[in-house]
Amino acid sequence: MSETPDQEPSAASRSILSWYDSTRPMIIDLIGDYAGKELFLLEGDSLLRECFEDDRIDFDSGFQLLHSVPLENAALCVPPGLPPTHRARYLLARAVIKRHFALRLPSSHPDVAINVFPSLESQEFKEYLDVTPIHFVMMHDGSSRSKKIKRDSSDDDEKLAKILLRGMIWWWNTHRLNVSLINRIEFRDSKVFTMIVESFTPSSKQAFLISSAAIQDEIKHATESMKELQSEQSSGEQAASANFQRLVKCPPGDIDSESYYLAAYGVSAILKCQDCDIFMASAFILHTIILKHVPISQRRLPLISFDEEFEDQIEGFIEDISNICRQTIDSAEWTELMAERMAQSDTTDLVDGRVFRAVIQAMCDKSIEDDLPSSVKSDWKLLHQLVKQLTGEELSLKGSTEPEFSESTATESDLKPTPEDLSVLPFSHPVFDKHLECIHVATDTSISTKMEAMKLYRETSHWHNHRKPLNPKVPQAVKVSKWRNPLRLNQFYMSEMTSYAASLTGAKGRALDAETITVGPKRLVKPAEKAEKAEKSSAIAKQQQALDKGAQGQKAAPKKGTKKAAAGLSKKDQMIADNMERKGGSEADKAFNAWATIRKNFDVLSNDQDRYLRTIDYLNGLDSTKTTYLEGEVNTYALQSLLGWWAEYCKSGNKSGGYHVVALIWTTIRTICSITSPVSKEIVQHVTKICTLLGITDAATPFASSTTDRKLSFTFKYPVQAPSLLIDMTQSEFQLNHCGPYMDRMLDAKPDPRVSSFVPDGWQRDVLDQLDANKSVFVVAPTSAGKTFISFYAMEQVLRADNDGVLIYVAPTKALVNQIAAEVQGRFSKKYPLPGKGVWAIHTRDYRVNNPTGCQILVTVPHILQIMLLSPSNAKSWAPRVRRIIFDEIHSIGQAEDGVVWEQLLLLAPCPIIALSATVGNPGQFNDWLIETQKATGTELKMIQHATRYSDLRKYMYEPPKSFRFTGLGRSHGVGLGLDGLTGFEEFHPVASLVDKSRGMPDDLALEPRDCLSLWKAMCKCQTENYKVPESLNPAKALPPCIRKADIFAWEKGLKKVLLQWMQDSASPFDKVILELSPSAPREQLEEAPSSASSVTEGEDLDPQDLEATTLPLLYKLHTRRALPAILFNYDRAQCETIAFAVLRQLVEAEDRWKQGPQWKKLMEGYERYKEQKEKKSRKPAKPSKKSKDDDEGGSKLDRMRDEASDGSSIYDLFDPDAPQTDFSFADPKRLQKAELDEFIRALRWKNIKDELIDLLRRGIGVHHAGMNRKYRQCVEMLFRKGFLRVVIATGTLSLGINMPCSTVVFSGDSVYLTALNFRQAAGRSGRRGFDLLGNVVFQGISKERASRLLSSKLPELTGHFPITTTLVLRLFTLLNGSNTSPYAVKAINSLLSQPRLYLGGDSFKEQVLHHLRFSIEYLRRNELLSPRGEPVNFTSCVSHLYFTENSSFAFHALLRGGYFHQLCADIDTQPDTILQKMILVLSHLFGRRVCREIDDPEEAEKIKASPSIVYLPPMPEEATEILRRHNKDTLDIFTTYAKTFAEQHAKGEEQRLPLTHTEVGPEEPSTANFLPSLPTPHARSAFVALSGLGDDFVTIEDLCSSTRDGVFLESAVVPHLEIHPDETRTPLNAYLVDFYMHGALEPLERANGIRKSDVWFVLNDFSLVLATIATSLALYLGLESDADPEMLDVMGSGDIAENDADEAVAEQTVQDTQPKIGTPVQAPPPVRRKKKVAEDWDASEDAMVAEENFLKSGGLNGTGATDDEEYDKLMNVYKAFRKLKTDFDEKFRAIWA
Repeated sequence: MSETPDQEPSAASRSILSWYDSTRPMIIDLIGDYAGKELFLLEGDSLLRECFEDDRIDFDSGFQLLHSVPLENAALCVPPGLPPTHRARYLLARAVIKRHFALRLPSSHPDVAINVFPSLESQEFKEYLDVTPIHFVMMHDGSSRSKKIKRDSSDDDEKLAKILLRGMIWWWNTHRLNVSLINRIEFRDSKVFTMIVESFTPSSKQAFLISSAAIQDEIKHATESMKELQSEQSSGEQAASANFQRLVKCPPGDIDSESYYLAAYGVSAILKCQDCDIFMASAFILHTIILKHVPISQRRLPLISFDEEFEDQIEGFIEDISNICRQTIDSAEWTELMAERMAQSDTTDLVDGRVFRAVIQAMCDKSIEDDLPSSVKSDWKLLHQLVKQLTGEELSLKGSTEPEFSESTATESDLKPTPEDLSVLPFSHPVFDKHLECIHVATDTSISTKMEAMKLYRETSHWHNHRKPLNPKVPQAVKVSKWRNPLRLNQFYMSEMTSYAASLTGAKGRALDAETITVGPKRLVKPAEKAEKAEKSSAIAKQQQALDKGAQGQKAAPKKGTKKAAAGLSKKDQMIADNMERKGGSEADKAFNAWATIRKNFDVLSNDQDRYLRTIDYLNGLDSTKTTYLEGEVNTYALQSLLGWWAEYCKSGNKSGGYHVVALIWTTIRTICSITSPVSKEIVQHVTKICTLLGITDAATPFASSTTDRKLSFTFKYPVQAPSLLIDMTQSEFQLNHCGPYMDRMLDAKPDPRVSSFVPDGWQRDVLDQLDANKSVFVVAPTSAGKTFISFYAMEQVLRADNDGVLIYVAPTKALVNQIAAEVQGRFSKKYPLPGKGVWAIHTRDYRVNNPTGCQILVTVPHILQIMLLSPSNAKSWAPRVRRIIFDEIHSIGQAEDGVVWEQLLLLAPCPIIALSATVGNPGQFNDWLIETQKATGTELKMIQHATRYSDLRKYMYEPPKSFRFTGLGRSHGVGLGLDGLTGFEEFHPVASLVDKSRGMPDDLALEPRDCLSLWKAMCKCQTENYKVPESLNPAKALPPCIRKADIFAWEKGLKKVLLQWMQDSASPFDKVILELSPSAPREQLEEAPSSASSVTEGEDLDPQDLEATTLPLLYKLHTRRALPAILFNYDRAQCETIAFAVLRQLVEAEDRWKQGPQWKKLMEGYERYKEQKEKKSRKPAKPSKKSKDDDEGGSKLDRMRDEASDGSSIYDLFDPDAPQTDFSFADPKRLQKAELDEFIRALRWKNIKDELIDLLRRGIGVHHAGMNRKYRQCVEMLFRKGFLRVVIATGTLSLGINMPCSTVVFSGDSVYLTALNFRQAAGRSGRRGFDLLGNVVFQGISKERASRLLSSKLPELTGHFPITTTLVLRLFTLLNGSNTSPYAVKAINSLLSQPRLYLGGDSFKEQVLHHLRFSIEYLRRNELLSPRGEPVNFTSCVSHLYFTENSSFAFHALLRGGYFHQLCADIDTQPDTILQKMILVLSHLFGRRVCREIDDPEEAEKIKASPSIVYLPPMPEEATEILRRHNKDTLDIFTTYAKTFAEQHAKGEEQRLPLTHTEVGPEEPSTANFLPSLPTPHARSAFVALSGLGDDFVTIEDLCSSTRDGVFLESAVVPHLEIHPDETRTPLNAYLVDFYMHGALEPLERANGIRKSDVWFVLNDFSLVLATIATSLALYLGLESDADPEMLDVMGSGDIAENDADEAVAEQTVQDTQPKIGTPVQAPPPVRRKKKVAEDWDASEDAMVAEENFLKSGGLNGTGATDDEEYDKLMNVYKAFRKLKTDFDEKFRAIWA
């Protein structure tokens, strides 16, 4: 290169590189968590660059175009640091691949479209982006991963490429698109992980655009420099167009191959320029012909090289031919000519450098002419002729004398196939053998049987072989001290649960009532006659009939429960009937008297709206008995208020603003018509009259009950001097537009004796039938459809069946675990004959309540259940008692972190299951898989789907005001549902979101009645001659007079069917319909008279994208419309807190301003007077305390009430000048007594919760995310449910099944985590069944396009993980061995291994999985973790307890087994610091690995240097690296053997199809070219990869997994290896663990190490858990903690321990009585904490010591046979070192969170 751009990057380039270095990309699962089925754009040159950087591609001397084949700055695809002569090859490959994709992809992958654009700024590209809804862009960021690149040579072009590629990322980001990095992709199972560079939040975007001009200059400058680099290369490109014209004139002849034409044309052009001799041209043409005739399997050739001078000739020739061919392929004329000649497109196999060199060598050896097959000779003639026509030159097969010598990289022996040893170690186990019969592998018998002498490891015996195994059934003595009292802690948790349960409500919003369960069948309640009122018990119905008897005075048949009916009854029944009758009469009178008193208070209210609201509140608060008597009368009273309210609207001429009131009249009339208890004739008359007055006669259907003569207790007043009250539209239009939420929702509901609290729908009854038949069910139904009751029905079944059966409820989050346990506590109680049993228990990693193995309902998380099911000590006692497992939120199986555990649990489940979810994208496919898994245990499974939500969701876009000044909340007004007409809220029709037709319509796109009406109108308006809306869809014909929800569903289905047909037809008026439904002009604002509170006209200007500024205006608006409570979802933990604190600040500031004003002064003066009066009163003589006679009769009680009413109801009674004032707080003080709130706050102060969070609670705002303290989160949930908190700002953790119903859900700001799945989960919180008839969903700070994408997105399909991991295999052997091959263990393994489709969504079949299993066993055998008979040996415990860190656990085991830690820790007592620093360095390479990006910007690099963190993890000590290299090499050998044996048995036939486009390559009738020095065909490696000369010798596991041949199944994620840095990966690792251990500070971790603040606690706690697990398992191994739980279920990270210690401290203060009260059933909780070892008696500990000595003498560890005191001591040092490291690390960890 003659010129290079400036070495010093300009300021702007620094701005691109420094901007990029300052971004904080997130690592995310692209398919499952982020993109699902979304459309994304893949930048073509980035894809090519990523492929070209694969070190296995031989583009140097070899240059096989075919090996490189799997958008418009061509040079960006070229890896940096190449010799200039090689660039042409990459550019040719680019042209060929582009052409190949354009031709082949449309048929092989119709959903992948290829587009080529001149530039990002071009008009075509802008238009493309306008019409294509792209979710994200995938591209390269310029960081190189190839090890071939020499750093010094690549600096210039690498920097230019980085500036250009990162400039593109910047461009996408400024255009609001996230970028995922193709060069950071990692494939794990069916998951694809990559880094996402998030687009700017619009506010930071503004800040960054300031320098955008400079950045664009820099990109321009870099583009020009890049062009200069390329322009030096074009020699040989001057092939005159005359040559092309000659080719056009040449007769087509018999040539039908494009590569033949191209080779002849290229060679001719070079010959014309006299840039090469005939020999080179002839050799190239012959090589082209051979490529068409020799099969790919014979083209694995060694590399032949020549003397330097001749090498230069070859290089020059290939550069020239590459340049000409590239230009030719890119030209349109060429494409036309080839189409005209009907030439076969086969340019993918145009050049093979190894074949070319072999041909040159053969020609020089004069051995070629006779060896050519006849088919090759005939093609030679054709091309010889064509070149002659083009150039007049004759090609020749004669040799050349120019090369002085040639040498090959292969020796004689390489050319012969070598016999391979493909044997495995002996292994046999009766349970596994029958499954592994189909695997044919030779067994190696030569290895000595020293493996037999290994120490046998047993789960319950540990080091002391003689000790009795721990008996899990006998509760151990719990060690109690002043500080550690598990019983006290359990009581503390129980009291927490009880108060939590009190905040939960049933379906009707009433508190739960615990039912005492007894063993035996449930007594079923006969359903009442009418479905609508099934919850009324039959007793009440009888009472009521008795009451009506007198009133009716007709001769009716004697009613049950009356004297007449009782005449034929027994004496006992007669007495009951008499009592009933008396009681009925008096109860009714009591109810009416109470109502009369209340009504008088209502009568005096002047405001109709207030009167209506208070009436309804009163009605909802009545118990079921009183409701039966009063519902007719109270509803009629409510009608009177509504009528007056509607009349006000009519008088003011604003009917359109008051239709929500008519809707309330409509629904009240519907309620009265469907009342099952008798209604008075007077009510019927009023209802009929109102319907006529308003013109809504369709509302009055025949009454459901008989009528009585009882008079109303009030005079019904009609509005006086009111104008016409008639509605101004047809009745059906009125119902559709305004009554949708109130319509009758009964679909196929029928009373069922099994359900007493509501009338179940058909699908719910179906579920109950399956459960009664003891079958499994998979239920898919939207949130609020009523899935929860299924779980409680199943629980009750198990509780009633006996006292032993166990039901397990698996929840994905700890928040959901707490809630379910509290619900169980609130619903069920049961007395047990034996102590130690209980109804329920909680068991999570960080805490437990009650005894997990002594309860009947265990609520837990997947990890813990897996440990319990695989525990040998449970296999005989507990696991066989499990009757049913409920998997709630089953879609969690698709998650990256824990998904594999869910999948393993489903495969291992020993009983019927219930799987529940609202959001499964592929329910059919998932159901098929579940059916297969259940068949293995002999259980039938049925999928039950229900598609409709109970309450509709209405979506709105929020547009904040231009300015806002908050001066208080003021009054709420309006009881219309939804936010229609509220300033700033624009309704979003669901169909308007279907802007991209290619995505189709999601199955769950729901329309409410008014949406259907507006859709029908829009379709009618836009219909054309060819696209008509069927007349049958006209609402007048499609719907009955009184419309029900079921009618709407049928109509909606019809409308969607037509719309879908239009959607699929480009000529249809579909786009016009979308346009019609998209709001253009703002709708008329129907807002009521604004309150005098806050103003949107004055005040500070708002940045519409600043969530901190716009959240209070939004909440204020929701408050005015009574649309609170609301949950605001923001998927960034830190931002949740920031927004909440901003709102708190604004509320406090506004309150302070208000307190300066006159109102507050006046209020305080009144308060002072009130206090004085109160003081005076308290000085009056006290009344005598003796009860007067009057009091009993009620006289003086009434007087007292009157007294209190006259003087006591002062506004100051509840006034607290220090508390937040009502106008500046979202709290609802009526819902919680002050003392209760103080109690909550006191508990939180104990937990050191931030003051701001507590101040927020006082003002009715909570924050909820996983990083919050557990107690605080529970408080937020309880206070929100009680109605005290009305605003919660939360991340997605709250959307998973938590029972927190709200009126409005706000999506506050965009995030990569706001996915189709999370959107549906979170939106489902709004409008919960039994609370709201309509839910609001508001988009705040999210663009219209993004909202459309979310609404029209389809749910991602659930994909699984490869479930049989090496650790699981080891744990299965431990289960078998530790339980003495118990029937449960055998059944679990048989059911697991007999699954035909083990891998959900995977391509594997059973043989592949079993093959994989056999080699996992081989790995465990070779690593001395399994004996030949399948007993777990040596350090098994340590490895299996680290299961959550696989594959790091195996790397750790390699170091432990290799003696690395033994040596390192020998001097732990004398040199602790040095040793611990080395340990933390080694462990950081194994556990919690996070990659780190290289920093290119000098300023950023300086910042890192200046910080106390080193950021980049230094290499491991050489001794450790050496052991891990050996381990990886051994693992590679094992799995290479696997790949070879598998290929031998299952992968037959030649590989001839390209993997992506399935294009066939290679000859149809292969010929052999004997002169080619072919190497043996590899078995395991793909023939395409072998073109670069590679055989079956693999370098790394990654190399093995990514280049095996088609048909060999290999899942790299489950091969136990760890990439060693820097051997196998160039990407540096983050040194955050070492850094934290050295400086113990939080800030540098965030600033320099780039770890998000919200993640720090979690990553450190995870590492603390790893240390605790290692230390404890070593202690168990050494026999130091013989009374410890062998499952190590109580091992936890120190962050969790700190939380538990805080609980312990609170418990000590708050739980005084640790002695159980008499008569209360007590569960003996297991030890909740790790205890010190207690010698049970002197003899036992003596025996232990003797046994230990004997054991060590007899053979000890590792079967060396020597007295291994040293081994024990060495391991003891390792244990000490780990314990010390854990202590040091935890101290620092706790210090930063203290």
